[in-house]
Amino acid sequence: MSRDIVTQVSIVPAIVFLLPMLMGTVMLLIPGAGRQLQRWLSVLTTAVVLGLGAGMVSQVLKGSVLTTWHGELRVDALSALMVILIGGIGLFASLYSVPYLAARITEDVTVCRMRIFHGLLMWFLGTMLWGCVTNNVVMLYVAIEATTLTSGLLVAFYWNRPALEAGYKYLILLTIAITFALFGCVLLYAGAAATNKLAGGDALLISEIRNVVPWIPHRAMAITIAFLLIGFGTKAGIAPFHPWLPDAHAEAPTPVSVLLSGVMIKMALYALARTVSIFYPTWPQVTLFLLVLGTFTMLLGILLALAQDDLKRLLAYSSVSQMGYVLAGIGVGTYLGCYGGLFQLLNHALYKSLLFMCVGAVIYATRMRRMGDLGGLRKQMPVTSACFLVGALAIAGFPPLNGFWSKLSIYLALAQAGMWWAAVIAILTSIFTIVVMLRAGYRVFWGEPHFNGTSTAAVREVPILMWLPMVVLASLCALLGIWPQGVYPLLDRAARVLATLGQ
Repeated sequence: MSRDIVTQVSIVPAIVFLLPMLMGTVMLLIPGAGRQLQRWLSVLTTAVVLGLGAGMVSQVLKGSVLTTWHGELRVDALSALMVILIGGIGLFASLYSVPYLAARITEDVTVCRMRIFHGLLMWFLGTMLWGCVTNNVVMLYVAIEATTLTSGLLVAFYWNRPALEAGYKYLILLTIAITFALFGCVLLYAGAAATNKLAGGDALLISEIRNVVPWIPHRAMAITIAFLLIGFGTKAGIAPFHPWLPDAHAEAPTPVSVLLSGVMIKMALYALARTVSIFYPTWPQVTLFLLVLGTFTMLLGILLALAQDDLKRLLAYSSVSQMGYVLAGIGVGTYLGCYGGLFQLLNHALYKSLLFMCVGAVIYATRMRRMGDLGGLRKQMPVTSACFLVGALAIAGFPPLNGFWSKLSIYLALAQAGMWWAAVIAILTSIFTIVVMLRAGYRVFWGEPHFNGTSTAAVREVPILMWLPMVVLASLCALLGIWPQGVYPLLDRAARVLATLGQ
């Protein structure tokens, strides 16, 4: 049922992305003696962004759409969902980074380079937020490309050979791929402008382009969709465009890995969904193609994860697999599919951030990240082991945790659409996920120690600022599993945006 939409002019969409970018610039100008101020300023900034995101959610749940600069910035339920996710995960990552990076100052990084880290972190968050609130199809590409540049420098932050190699690969592959997204965005604008139904710059506005899609030539639409899929799909880690992802996630500092997997690849998938979904009513062939791509991604990702011994690479390939679920859900194009896909996007942001933090805690305490070198950490790291177990069960879809409900929604949407083959692949992938994650947890925390002849006696639980975000995320995984209706109002409206059923 369509709902009334009230357009409300507000400066908040501009503040939400300009604030972290301004703070990032300020941090880069603070001398090394102010590193404590830099750390806590990043925490404060992300907390403010989260508060602004919560205010946006409150407004869109009342039926409002926030606009700024003559519609250039626009926040509906889908945008508000992404803003609050980026703000929340950004806050947890900022808190986590305070002790995590302080321990690395004498090893991998110098004091003067810490301000570069915090400045780039703020720019990274700011560019992601910009991409979520812009309504201009070309500026969407610019924002995505800006996230590539800022996050690429963060991936290479340790400045050793593996990090530099991963950063170089990341920047080269994504810059080339995102160029295809630029072609797609320009073609989308050109097709909308050629209809002569939009005046002036309105042909650049995504919210307006949706209204003239039936008049865009089908051949132009096919090329546009292909370019958008290659460009934004590569950034989202969709197979077979995923080779950059394992190296980048593995070599980046853990707080950056949390943001890469927790929100950045989802922001790229948001861009893909925001642009491609406008073709759903006119171009039904998109549904089948996205389903094939989604099921291929989920199955390939988890099979590659099964072969990993490096914990961060295992989680990286698992992220590829989980993005396949989101793409499959959104690709169905129905309300239930979009709801399940967005619920999976939300849930994955929570439990994958949690799992990367747990692995980062293991690296912090042991200086190791290969399962073959670890084992028996449950007694020394009880909080980390309990949080990892919660995250592993959530990502595998065990009830009563949050992953169960989003995956069930996707299964039902696939079955409802008659795509039984896709539902079977999705369920099979979940079984493989159970094996991968519980095997990793057992070998690291409950198995026999394999510390190359050394003892685990020196291993200790991580500082409170590291385990507190993990406990909060684990609690949210359990809360959304027990009370999934808590996020229903926002997900309902966001799903209707994608499924073209109104606000």
